Amino acid sequence: MVVLLALLALSQAVPTLAQEGQPDGPVYIVKEGDSLWGIAVHFGVPLQDLQDSNGITEPSNLAPGDRLVIPGLPGVSGILETMEVPFGETLRSLSRRYQITTDELARLNRLTNPEALFVGSNLILPVDRLETKPSPKSAIQPGQSLLEYAVLNNTNPWSVMEKNGLPGSWSALPGDVLLLPGIASVGPTALPPIIEGMSLNSLPLVQGETVVIRITSRPGIGFSGSLAGSELRFFRDGDGYVAIQGIHAMTGPGLYPLTLKIATLTKDVAGKNVFEFSQQVLINNADYPFDPVLTVNPETIDPSVTAPEDELWASLGETFTPKKNWDGSFQSPVPLELKDCWTSLFGSRRSFNGSPYRYFHSGLDFCGTVGTELYSAAPGKVVYTGLLTVRGNVVVIDHGWGVFTAYDHLSEILVKSGEVVRTGQVIGLGGETGRTTGPHLHWEVWVGGVQVDPTDWLEKPFP
Repeated sequence: MVVLLALLALSQAVPTLAQEGQPDGPVYIVKEGDSLWGIAVHFGVPLQDLQDSNGITEPSNLAPGDRLVIPGLPGVSGILETMEVPFGETLRSLSRRYQITTDELARLNRLTNPEALFVGSNLILPVDRLETKPSPKSAIQPGQSLLEYAVLNNTNPWSVMEKNGLPGSWSALPGDVLLLPGIASVGPTALPPIIEGMSLNSLPLVQGETVVIRITSRPGIGFSGSLAGSELRFFRDGDGYVAIQGIHAMTGPGLYPLTLKIATLTKDVAGKNVFEFSQQVLINNADYPFDPVLTVNPETIDPSVTAPEDELWASLGETFTPKKNWDGSFQSPVPLELKDCWTSLFGSRRSFNGSPYRYFHSGLDFCGTVGTELYSAAPGKVVYTGLLTVRGNVVVIDHGWGVFTAYDHLSEILVKSGEVVRTGQVIGLGGETGRTTGPHLHWEVWVGGVQVDPTDWLEKPFP
């Protein structure tokens, strides 16, 4: 009896899966908000296979804490978790970082193409691998043998080969970023050691949003790059560098390259001082609505009129002033009682006079009347004032770092080009000049030459 009671107590102390009698295999622990269908999609398995493997007849009974066996992963065991792939990590670098072979990673994540591992995609790993402590990193130089490299880094070539999954000393290539035995805090392991950390403010990226790219690195490094065809400009900020760039509202959803170029003051033994790395990043659809067809003066949609004006408008946002003039979120450009009165949001698709929906709303429209006082949303310098056919009387202000605000359809302009303005300064009066169906303020925020959703800048600080 004592033995039976002991065995019973032991069996109750051992964690069980969601159902008894399940086959062995990797396990996922259900979290709040999970659904069986969502888990099946997440791990790339058929819903029916997931149900059958766990003896589930009623999917709605799934509860947080349930342990589900994930089928179709032979040779994989342990508890599975997911992480978002950050910029600067490849299949090879992640293999080295978490000490799991590239073949295991590919099989576990059903990868047939390494390019599928884009920035922000979910990577499945056993939990014990996620707890792996970071290692120091270093790049092997041209003409340097693995033995020389190991000696210079106070280790031996066999440890380096084992740590990095190298089949032999001959397979260590110049420029390859290798991990070394030991414990250290490192940034993305496919990027040079001078980059201690790198992050994007949100993933996946979305049409019309402002992207913030932060790099932790010592002073004296030159950073440049591009995102979805837009040039990135980096500025020194705190303990690193930052670039802010808008995603155009009409950018087609899909994968786009994010490229980083790093220039150092010192050259390597091959005489090079520039490192370049590119990785795919996903841009999602923002699902902007389609506005009813608008009827306007035909002259205001005539390409012979709009093309020169659009060219001028685009040129105004191409400057990158090195001084950042604002701090925190932007102030509403209208009186307090109108700050939440919006007649049209950013990004909505538009048709004029029955045209195809090839236009989009490039700003945020505030309620107002002719004569409503309008304010500068942040400190800056006025770079343009004037009367345009489509936009009416306008004021454009440069706030530094490639960030501008524009104020359209004014009845009166109260500042001059070249004037430095402060937050809350009256810069004009509301009106209905240009292509408009009534008095209002059309307010735009540009980041890196691209119009972005102004509500983001009113609700949270950038960068």
